[in-house]
Amino acid sequence: MSNPERTDVTKLARWLIITAAGLSMALSVGIWFLADDQLAGIFVGTWVPSILALGALILPRKT
Repeated sequence: MSNPERTDVTKLARWLIITAAGLSMALSVGIWFLADDQLAGIFVGTWVPSILALGALILPRKT
């Protein structure tokens, strides 16, 4: 049987990872179009797969 506290922490961690990736994507688009700095927009956009990869690495898999 799984520990309910661990499940809550895992759900929070998943939410934080997805939120961080989404904010990074939004920031990237904002920098690209609003600040008109394409290079910085691309740089911030490369954070998205890195954040998601980190989440896949540290979060436990569902069984």
